[in-house]
Amino acid sequence: MAITGDQLENTISPAKPAVRLSSGGWRSARLIIFVEMAEHFAYYGISSNLITYLTGPLGQSTAAAAANVNAWSGTVSFLPLLWGFIADSFLGRFCTILIASCLYILGLGLLSFSSMIPSQCGSPNQLVSCASQLQVTLFFCSLYIIAVGQGGYKPCIKVFGADQFDGNDPTEAKAKSSYFNWMMFGSCASILTTYVVSNYIQENLSWSLGFGVPSGFMLLSLFLFLLGIKSYRFSNARLGNKNPFARIGRVFVEAVKNRRKRDLDKYNPNETLLLLPHQDSKQFRFLDRAAISCDLVEIEEAKAVLRLVPIWMTSLVYAIVS
Repeated sequence: MAITGDQLENTISPAKPAVRLSSGGWRSARLIIFVEMAEHFAYYGISSNLITYLTGPLGQSTAAAAANVNAWSGTVSFLPLLWGFIADSFLGRFCTILIASCLYILGLGLLSFSSMIPSQCGSPNQLVSCASQLQVTLFFCSLYIIAVGQGGYKPCIKVFGADQFDGNDPTEAKAKSSYFNWMMFGSCASILTTYVVSNYIQENLSWSLGFGVPSGFMLLSLFLFLLGIKSYRFSNARLGNKNPFARIGRVFVEAVKNRRKRDLDKYNPNETLLLLPHQDSKQFRFLDRAAISCDLVEIEEAKAVLRLVPIWMTSLVYAIVS
């Protein structure tokens, strides 16, 4: 985010720069924290009791319910990668959050409606499923619509909040660090509240109300998000940049293509890179062979991804065990 006086190049339109005093900062970030808290209540209000609903009203076995929940959870975990690509390359974070929120609300609304469909049995039966085919179909369709919405929401909302702070300003840079702390605190507080309130409603009052309350919180989340539209800073950092997946992938491709070539020292990085604070790292030197057609920043980004692989593998083992 570059600064020209009191104006920032962090705006929805390059012709209309944001003004520091009337945009961004805690004014917008505080609102986004509440938006995130409302969304967490909606998501965990559904996900925390899925197996109970599948083995109860829908009459599935525990094994079948666990398999369905695992498949849904895997979809929820994968989709942020796709949505992140779309947000960074085409739509931008603001538009992605809007679209994802609408899908989210649609899915939650259909989920609430599916729980209102009357049972086929006169009374609960533990041996036979009382749910109609329409109810089961509508339930799973709505569940995966929620997964699509959550996949678009998750990779964008926190970063959009961070966009409200100017990293080049010492005061706002310090505030950005505090923002992530408060965002984490708000997220944990909303999850804890959800487990207590939502589970009680679903198990002791009714599933229709238990699914309706998260729908209401998601509507509140969208309302709060739109409430701050006049004060948001819209990052234009992605404009003119190549897609990160294509950029990093190109480094690996070029490194493989040039693996037999020697005397790469004659290929100098772009002169503008001399102004950058980071230097060429000594790890993964085989990627330096991409220097013929890739600049230093692209190569260092690819090396950074490789450095993250051990962390990803460790996290994968933890996720499988948990």
